[in-house]
Amino acid sequence: MSRDGDFTVSRIGAFLASVVLVVVAVVAKAPPQGGWVSLFNGKDLTGWKNNGEEKWVVEQGTILCESAVNKYGYLTTEKTYRDFHLRLKFKGEAAGNSGVFFHARITGIDPERGPDIEGMQAEVDPSVGKHTGGLYESGGRGWVAMPTAEGERALKPGEWNDFEVSAQGNHIVTQLNGVKIVEFSDPASKFTEGVIGLQIHTGGGVKMRWKDIFVQEK
Repeated sequence: MSRDGDFTVSRIGAFLASVVLVVVAVVAKAPPQGGWVSLFNGKDLTGWKNNGEEKWVVEQGTILCESAVNKYGYLTTEKTYRDFHLRLKFKGEAAGNSGVFFHARITGIDPERGPDIEGMQAEVDPSVGKHTGGLYESGGRGWVAMPTAEGERALKPGEWNDFEVSAQGNHIVTQLNGVKIVEFSDPASKFTEGVIGLQIHTGGGVKMRWKDIFVQEK
């Protein structure tokens, strides 16, 4: 084959490869069926609010949160939710702690620590055995439900993890990589509606990625 022929075949191969990548990307970002709505468009933070001074950026189709000023930081939805099912993926890239808040609200700003928040948090930590999926009530009772022994081992460090939170009335269920972590019927619900939020915990060192964030209201 001539050199021109080699060049043409090479261009066709490159084109087909790019088409495959585009198709895979579109399929990966397609929302689940049955009333699911995407909360992250993969391009910017439309629909979200940055509370505080920490770093929240869109990078390579993911939301990257990273400690910048060693304070609390929250990226919260502009919309509030009551009964819902949330699905997302996260991947820890450093040792710092994070979380997924729901039925939450920002109540003020502490000059030393950053934003104050009230609401329920589903813990997210990049290390095994650090209670990812457990429930912590900020501005209230603290820990209200801890993971099972199996749940404490469900995290995949350094990999993408599938995380789900379901809230129906006072009934809350969390799942991590297909493993039920907590099923909790709250006997004293304080927060029943609010924003969904991603957290940067104070203390520094946080570097977490998020993607494929979908919600289904019930």
